[in-house]
Order: sequence, then structure tokens, then C-alpha cells
Amino acid sequence: MTLKTESDNPASRRIDTLPTSAIVELINSEDARVATAVQAALPQVAQAVDVIARALSAGGRLFYIGAGTSGRLGVLDAVECVPTFSAPPGLVQGIIAGGDTALTQAVEGAEDEPAQARRDLQARGVTAADVLCGIAASGRTPYVVGALTYARELGAATIAISCNPQSPIGALAAISISVDLGPEIISGSTRMKAGSAQKMILNMLSTAAMIRLGKVYGNLMVDVKVTNQKLAERARRLVRRLAGLDEDQAERLLVLANNEVKTAVIMHMMQVDAEAARELLAGAGGRLRAVIGDIDGGD
Repeated sequence: MTLKTESDNPASRRIDTLPTSAIVELINSEDARVATAVQAALPQVAQAVDVIARALSAGGRLFYIGAGTSGRLGVLDAVECVPTFSAPPGLVQGIIAGGDTALTQAVEGAEDEPAQARRDLQARGVTAADVLCGIAASGRTPYVVGALTYARELGAATIAISCNPQSPIGALAAISISVDLGPEIISGSTRMKAGSAQKMILNMLSTAAMIRLGKVYGNLMVDVKVTNQKLAERARRLVRRLAGLDEDQAERLLVLANNEVKTAVIMHMMQVDAEAARELLAGAGGRLRAVIGDIDGGD
């Protein structure tokens, strides 16, 4: 199997002789190809989103698994789901070959251990109700192959993200998201175009799935988890905008709502207390629009 991610890029054969301005222009011109390449895979991305949303709605979890840059990107996307969407810890999880140590330093040989992937998934208690998304630029990383093989044995939904066509992980997964980026500027340096493409796809998978789960109203992050000053200010802005309140009123409502934006908005719009607001929200499957309808602030 010829790996495009490892092949030679004619455009950069003399990159080491170029002035700095030309080097960065060349890198930028190659990066500009990424969005177009990802666009070609959007049907598969949308299919994967629907599978993820159904599984999460039914009590399942989403697991990303990879090695090196691919693994780090999966962990990053999983971690960001908690503050961005108030996703319960553990709903979206990232697993990297070599464990947490591999997040900050290379763990040599970890990606070559398919049996370890099986043990790592067993340690997380992965079941048929879950979704496993294997990420590997090459599409053949043994650790990811082992993970997808085990997930298939369990009957879990499987997704593969790779940057080489007809990859082994694509053949294993029920949904194969393959992005043809051509060779990297620096041969084999898949942290570049391949990493950018993977990040774009992971952003779409998690964001679109959370939209399907009702964690967004209009384009507003109404399920934000208030964990710092910036997010507290964002929560106040959201309540002010959606409920038409001033700063002090929004802050008082958020205190009563335990900093839950959707609960605070429903309390004001429906003139109920926090407990009743949560009951209304639960009855609507967590979807704010189903409770308060369309309002100008959420267009």
C-alpha cells in the first residue's frame, strides 16, 4: 500500500533553499487545500454525526482513539465537549496510545500494540451501546486497527478517520471518512495537513452531534458550563439576550438556576422556578426551542 501521507511533494523539494517568506507561503498554499479535501468527505461525516447522536441519546458514549498527533487531537476534542456543551464527563472520551504520558511526549512503540488498544477499551468498559472513532492519518496504525477490531467484536458502531484512501481502518469501520490531501510539505509530517483535516472533522462530529442533542439554540452555546470568569460572562450575555434582561437580572436568575443558561431562560420566559424549569426542559429532551419556541435573540 502506497501512503500518500508518506510520499514526496514536488512543490517542496527545495523548501530548504527558500527564504522564510516563501517557506510560509508554500505551507499556507498547501494548507488551503485542506478544506476542499474535507468537503469531499462531508456525506460520510454527516452519516457519522447521526450515528453518534443516536448513540448518545440512547445512553451510549463516544470514544476517540489514536496514536501521536491523531490521539492528541481526539483527546482535545473530547475534553472540550465538557465546558462547551456541559457534556457529562465521560460522555465523550479520548484515548491515546501510551496513555496520558503520550499527550506531552512521544511513547515509542505504543502505536504498534493492537492488543493494548483492546485492553485500553476494556478498561473504559466499552460496550455495544458506544461509538468508537479510530483516527490515523496513515489509516493503518496497529493500535487503531486493534481498537476497531475489538469494537466490531462488541457490536459497537465504528467510524474511521484517515488521510489515505482504501485504508485498513477504513475497511474495518462501518463509516469510513477518508480525506485525500496528497503528500505533506515535509514528507510524512502528518501533524500538518493531515492534522488540520482531522481537527476539522472532529470539530464537525462533536459540534453537529451536540446540536442534534439540543445543546445549541440558534447558534448560541446555551449549554455552556460555567467554570471560569470568561464563561460566566458568556452565560450572563446569553441570558440577557434570550430573556431580554439587564445584567443584574440575568445574574440573579443564573444564581437561582445554578448557572444553567437554559434553566434561567425558561424560569423567566415561563415564570416558573428552577425545578419546574428543569422538568420542562427534561420533558423536551433538553431542547430549549421546544420549551420557549422561537425568539428574536436566538435567530
